[in-house]
Amino acid sequence: MRTERSLVVLAALALALTAGCGGNDEKAPTTPDTATGSLEQIASKAECEPNIQTDADELRQGNCTTDDGKYVLVTFATDRGLREWINEAKDYGGSYLVGRKWIAVGDQKVVTALRGRLGGTVEAGSSHHSGGSGGGGGDEEHSGHRTG
Repeated sequence: MRTERSLVVLAALALALTAGCGGNDEKAPTTPDTATGSLEQIASKAECEPNIQTDADELRQGNCTTDDGKYVLVTFATDRGLREWINEAKDYGGSYLVGRKWIAVGDQKVVTALRGRLGGTVEAGSSHHSGGSGGGGGDEEHSGHRTG
């Protein structure tokens, strides 16, 4: 009983502390609701005219260039398709802005700027492949990361 009470108190304290952070800081950025729609609709919200690279039933991909930089925008037919794609892609590093059935991939600075227009959550890939050592990209190199 005492342990449960302690956990409740700690949780309430943590909530109070985070709620009080920046209460008077009017410069704190607000994140919009996460964008939804087709590749073109999401790209429009990001102020991009996408250069479509892949147009398949499972996913659509377009390259975008804005004042913030270059990035790739991908929409998926299913949530599962998105999750499988990002689980594979994260092994190669990078920054990902993830929405419902869409992902934007680019430099951290670009992804952060996009979040201000598209909402979503930022996820980071693994950094163990970012050394640029090249390699053949064979599946055997990443077989320990496969999920299926």
